[in-house]
Amino acid sequence: MDRPQIELRGLSKVYPIPGGEVVALNNISLTIEKGDIYGIIGMSGAGKITLIRCLNRLDSPTDGQVFIDGENILSMNIKQLRETRRRMGMIFQQFNLLMQKSVARNVRYPLEIAGVPKKQANERVLELLRIVGLEDKARAYPSQLSGGQKQRVAIARALASDPEMLLCDEATSALDPMTTQSILALLQKINRELGITVVLITHEMAVIRQICNKVAILDGGELVEQGSVDDVFLHTKSAAGRRLFGILPDHEETPRHPAIRIVFDGAAIGQPVISRLARDLDMDVNILSADIRQLNDKTYGQLLMARPDDPGEVRRVMDYLAKLQLTVEEVHTP
Repeated sequence: MDRPQIELRGLSKVYPIPGGEVVALNNISLTIEKGDIYGIIGMSGAGKITLIRCLNRLDSPTDGQVFIDGENILSMNIKQLRETRRRMGMIFQQFNLLMQKSVARNVRYPLEIAGVPKKQANERVLELLRIVGLEDKARAYPSQLSGGQKQRVAIARALASDPEMLLCDEATSALDPMTTQSILALLQKINRELGITVVLITHEMAVIRQICNKVAILDGGELVEQGSVDDVFLHTKSAAGRRLFGILPDHEETPRHPAIRIVFDGAAIGQPVISRLARDLDMDVNILSADIRQLNDKTYGQLLMARPDDPGEVRRVMDYLAKLQLTVEEVHTP
């Protein structure tokens, strides 16, 4: 059986503070397979940044283990750790470009450090700029670029050392929505064409929905959901997951009415399910909200309807919808 490319086992990180401690991560275990586009999502303070810093050992966990292709990076010496880090390209929210160097020199910088001959390095730089669509900007400087172009340079630089993994730390948070779409499409292309595993740290569910095939949801340092994006959306269990997927509002107010959540796949979205339900069961239906979501190139519809007060009516509704092979559940509010 193949080993996961990345595996966290019981990862915990505790920071001491005056008069106590802060638990940033609490017993996190997850696996990331080669070729995944794996999203790690949570609101501010959830532990995402701490996790990625432990993943490349910029920070050391208080407890637990981090394996890359079966090798525990916490037991590596400096030389082994340096070689492992070369296999992990990093992309940052604020680009971290060298402002006094041209685009080509920024991309070439990791190759210079690695001692790659200049002619070979220049050929590699041109190849990378073609991949990210900036071959005409080789002589430009970062100050002459848009935010999206700067991030493309940062991606090209991260690819310079032929990494097997790309770790993206809020890589689209500083970009406008249109630019975000193009950067995510580029990451998807890199994953598909170069076979590079992508790990995305984000607080934006739109990022997860667009390109990720797997997701882990962090909340207050706890891993509250993990799995395929489809499964986690269809069977969301945690309050954090329900808020992020738009099943519950972002604030903590409890909805006035308990609800029944119905999820339609692409084939059923155009069907008049609710009108048929109201007619066939001879009952009034109060729709609380409805929307359509794109998840990893798949289309889903999501609808919340007010739950009837009579438990017998609830059972009739649930049975009716289950016979239509729809995903249906009662929403339990926190």
